[in-house]
Amino acid sequence: MSLVLVANRAPIRPTPDGWAPSLGGLASALLPVLEDRGGAWVAMRGPDEETPLTQTYPPETAAFTVRRVPLEEPEFEAFYQGMANRVLWPLSHYLVEHVEPDRSFRDAYRAVNRRFAHAALDVARTDLAAGREQPTFWVQDYHMMLVPETIRAGLPDARIGFFWHVPWPASEVFRILPSARDLLRGMLASDLVGFHTEGYAENFRESARDLLGAKVEGETITFEGHRCRAESHPIGIDVERFEGLAMAPGAAEMAAEIREDLGGVQIVLGVDRLDYTKGLLLRMEAFERFLELYPERHGEVSLVQIATPSRTGVPAYDQLKREMDEASGRINGRYAKGAWAPVRYRYQSFDQAELAAYYQAADVAFVTPLRDGMNLVAHEFAAVSAVCAERGGRPGALVLSELTGAADYLDGAFLVNPYDADGLARTLDTALDLPETERRARLSQMREAVRDLDVHVWAQRFLESLDAEGED
Repeated sequence: MSLVLVANRAPIRPTPDGWAPSLGGLASALLPVLEDRGGAWVAMRGPDEETPLTQTYPPETAAFTVRRVPLEEPEFEAFYQGMANRVLWPLSHYLVEHVEPDRSFRDAYRAVNRRFAHAALDVARTDLAAGREQPTFWVQDYHMMLVPETIRAGLPDARIGFFWHVPWPASEVFRILPSARDLLRGMLASDLVGFHTEGYAENFRESARDLLGAKVEGETITFEGHRCRAESHPIGIDVERFEGLAMAPGAAEMAAEIREDLGGVQIVLGVDRLDYTKGLLLRMEAFERFLELYPERHGEVSLVQIATPSRTGVPAYDQLKREMDEASGRINGRYAKGAWAPVRYRYQSFDQAELAAYYQAADVAFVTPLRDGMNLVAHEFAAVSAVCAERGGRPGALVLSELTGAADYLDGAFLVNPYDADGLARTLDTALDLPETERRARLSQMREAVRDLDVHVWAQRFLESLDAEGED
């Protein structure tokens, strides 16, 4: 059966050499599925884009169609920068102080979701008119919460899956939204809703029960005569790709150059988008506390914090950028001595090969978000560091926030509370001194979990569950 995917971002991008897959795990996971099944990917075309509204891909075989929904600047600002980034994103991460519940955001969100749903319905109706089987729909993430409801109204017997890629908050937090019940109704038109952890799935089921009076039995939610299942389907990374980057010619040399450029000190590595959910300021404060508690480490350890620019122009993100600049300057001003700088702050983007070199060079990955749906940096680090250790390099250790989805699966990590500066500092000290045999044992545990959660396996498992739901 063919597949119609609905997502905010398109799966392909223009390059000087022609069209290529977009960077990121979702495109990596789902492009092979679309090429195998056929169908379409419905995505947004932003106001500054000049991409075609409809195109086939790959060009030489035309396995599926990309259908873009064009947005003008005002609706893009209200739907994407407004409702998605300034309402749903902070609320899902329990950062209620950042929520801006503006009515114009809600109106634009509903209108744009309706346009995405109608584009998906057009694809399905074209298939039906040509005598082909009705496709399965798979809607992605918090940008598209109302899409399933419109698809269901247009095709009542449609098979609809939805995947929620961020945390689902407790019902008493989610109900803060004025549109909470409408958004839930939109998602409950799906047959299957997937989450990264059982805790998120349970929060969703409780929200349906508490806010809408839905009947909940096990994983099944029944609302207005329709049955929807909420299940955990944890996502991972493209394991083969990251293990390949770790083994690529020159990878070990690139990692050695990073260590040499930093003066041969032990490296504590943070890799994040510049986002207030990632706990960057608290991480900087914890590293400063580490330097206070362990003066004997001065000159021997540096924090390398990579912060990829994100959502520039949004006031909260611009403020965070200023605060990060100030924090790194303050710590270096207080502790730097000679050629040693305790903090190396990199506000820039790196490609995956460059990140793999940093993972290989690091002694400890410091992954401490305040909340995170999964956190694939933890998976990437574990995959690369395990290959490095296997090939004779020094294995790394992972310090991981217990408030991430990844904490449910990566048993070899040191779990920490990202709000506890003293606890973070002490755990970092322990991780830096961890004997190599224990590092290897912990990495072996994590590697097994990372491989089991491979992104391609994730897609297969979800679709198998959705197909089974349709057969009941």
